[in-house]
Amino acid sequence: MMIPSFILALPLLAASVSAFIPTPTATISYRDSNRRSNDRPSSKTQLNMSTEGALDVSSYMAGPTPEGTEDFIMQQTMVRVKDPKKSLDFYCNVLGFKLIHYSEFPEWKFNVYFVAPVSSSTVQSTEAGRWNHCMTTPGCIELTWNYGSEKEEGKVYNTGNADSTGTGDGAKVKGGFGHIGITVPNVYTACERFHKLGVEFQKSPNAGGMKGLAFVKDPDGYLIEILPQGEMVSEPVDCLGVAAEGGEGYKDNSK
Repeated sequence: MMIPSFILALPLLAASVSAFIPTPTATISYRDSNRRSNDRPSSKTQLNMSTEGALDVSSYMAGPTPEGTEDFIMQQTMVRVKDPKKSLDFYCNVLGFKLIHYSEFPEWKFNVYFVAPVSSSTVQSTEAGRWNHCMTTPGCIELTWNYGSEKEEGKVYNTGNADSTGTGDGAKVKGGFGHIGITVPNVYTACERFHKLGVEFQKSPNAGGMKGLAFVKDPDGYLIEILPQGEMVSEPVDCLGVAAEGGEGYKDNSK
């Protein structure tokens, strides 16, 4: 079954969850957000911004949903992967996602695999059912595999974070892509498990100046931010033995 061209043409992007906001993060469709209109600030409310030169964002949090967009869903982020088996193992067996749809295009030499944080009980048994379920599930990740990439030596795709992969002169790129983010009940407990499974850390929960959040890498080196589903708290020692005391402060991963 053919995937609509507008899906295949989506660029490499990710929804970046700000580490500066210690509040729960959730993926919400517009249909859900419309029911929360009473909880949002009015268009006349101006938020107090803590950063010099920051925008007044209050108008973006208030008012009606633009006509014609009421049923839009933030459905996917697409990343290209070198080895689909390794990527599916990571997203399904490490992060706990499920494969909810896949399509193979041998005539064009690529496959796509959609994973999402859902229960296996929701995965449909037919191709049409899986497609419809996928297209109405917020927060999917589309893993795109181009045939033969798994046979190439070393890294294949640039992750966007001070990465020299694919550059002609070997210089690191200050990329726009940052990371994908998930939230967990307890960051320290989750990271203990990741560590036991051999996951590579970019930042353990106590490393750097920001405590209580972590960054791990998927098999291609894309960053996954690990945030709490609640208050940002720290524990004395994390999974890598890093103490909560001290830290070098914030690091811009794009440089």
